[in-house]
Amino acid sequence: KMYFHHPMCDLGQINKNYIFDPEWIVPPLSIPEHLEYKFILCLEGNDVATNLKWVMSSNSLAVMPRPKYETWFMEGTLKPNYHYVEIRDDYSDLEEKMKYYIAHPEEAENIIRHAHEHVALFKDKRKKN
Repeated sequence: KMYFHHPMCDLGQINKNYIFDPEWIVPPLSIPEHLEYKFILCLEGNDVATNLKWVMSSNSLAVMPRPKYETWFMEGTLKPNYHYVEIRDDYSDLEEKMKYYIAHPEEAENIIRHAHEHVALFKDKRKKN
């Protein structure tokens, strides 16, 4: 709610089954449309953040609270501010983190590189560890 009309955020609700505020309803974006953004939120709901894998494969920064759920992608091994930009569970530091990485592009690029390295672990079918 705190970021709905925020100038640094383009967000909304696409699930019409449970409407908090009709003003929040927006049409969904395609993955290519998402990839036009520097920061992409990867938020867990009742399970893992399903967009995390493709976001970490992209040239955008994955932004999320520390993951609570674990899958084959080994979310529990991800290091905050190394593989993704960590924000508080209540998102209260989102703007601060975005401004920081806009001002420190080399650090942002390092996080993206480390994210790509993590994704690469799962691309070789011969590896079983």
